[in-house]
Amino acid sequence: MVDEVNGRGDPVIHWCRNMGDSAEAPLTRAARRGRRRLTGNVGQTIGVSHDAGDSEGIAVRSTPIRLIFVAASLFLAAPLTASAQPAARVPRVGSLSTGASTGPSALSAPLADLGYVEGKTIILELRYADGQVDRLPALAAELVQLNVDVIVAWGGEPLDAVRKATSRIPIVMVGRSDPVATGLAASFAKPGGNITGVTIGGVELAGKRLDLLREALPKLSRVAILRDATAEAAIAQETESAARALNLRLLPLTVRAPADFDGAFRAAVRARAEAVHINETSMLTAHRVKLAELAVRNRLPTIGSLRVSAEAGFLMSYGPELSDWFRRAATFVDRILKGARPGDLPFEQPTKFELVINLKTAKALGLSIPMPLLLRADQVIEQ
Repeated sequence: MVDEVNGRGDPVIHWCRNMGDSAEAPLTRAARRGRRRLTGNVGQTIGVSHDAGDSEGIAVRSTPIRLIFVAASLFLAAPLTASAQPAARVPRVGSLSTGASTGPSALSAPLADLGYVEGKTIILELRYADGQVDRLPALAAELVQLNVDVIVAWGGEPLDAVRKATSRIPIVMVGRSDPVATGLAASFAKPGGNITGVTIGGVELAGKRLDLLREALPKLSRVAILRDATAEAAIAQETESAARALNLRLLPLTVRAPADFDGAFRAAVRARAEAVHINETSMLTAHRVKLAELAVRNRLPTIGSLRVSAEAGFLMSYGPELSDWFRRAATFVDRILKGARPGDLPFEQPTKFELVINLKTAKALGLSIPMPLLLRADQVIEQ
């Protein structure tokens, strides 16, 4: 064995075997000191290389271990850096309704069916005016201030409030009849602007409801039409046209707020109306329980547009199937969140309708509903 020092001052130790001797040659004192230096210092590690002057020797040299620590730290830090990336932004959906909260949002179930998890992959910002239309502008402004990604407006009054609050945020309209006639869109197929959605159905539905009233009350001749002053004129006009076709006399009653309801029903009684057709708006629907109570108190059978109104005590309702309505609204939200522009999404009209008859109300009014009409009903409320 040869004990040497290389050009850096590190020991270079050679172990050599004699050709005929299987035992290792004894180490010199300097070599033993070098070995202790190499194995005893935790700040160094051993590198192995062939010495240039001896093809059979093995050179052992020291290298600072801090380089390995640095490399290992970089390697371990890589996955930690990746996991520290900021989480993806969760989309926020605004919802504005004239009514009161009665449980989970109408959007919750259909959005869940589309794969969204409320509170994790989507946040619903729900705002209710509790029947007070004058609160809608402030609630709409609140949603705009939150910078939500899309706003669902349930009915005409909420839509008007949101339209005035923003021309930037996409709006999904649910429940107005003709967006083109009211200037909301350039056309059904290509709305333009920031509004799209699903309508409440064509104005011809008013005529269908009058026909159902006539079927339930074969001797019907006078009908009061209760309408919101903010409602579209086209609906009132279509209702009047349908009444003339059915040879019914109409008594138009216009209200602006719930305070007008009592006076409207007293007027209907004075005019000897035999039934009331309610052209529902979000304000009237929000106060459906009060309207139902007034109808029973004044002995006036009443028909409206939505299932919830018959459930609240109207004699009948005929209009869009609510579950289908909600599903379509959620689909619009989903498409907009995925990048579609509302102006490119055609307005849709409901294709599924439901007839609901409240036999409890019929009994309170002393009415017997013809069996053929009961058999056509999608739901008959008996309790």
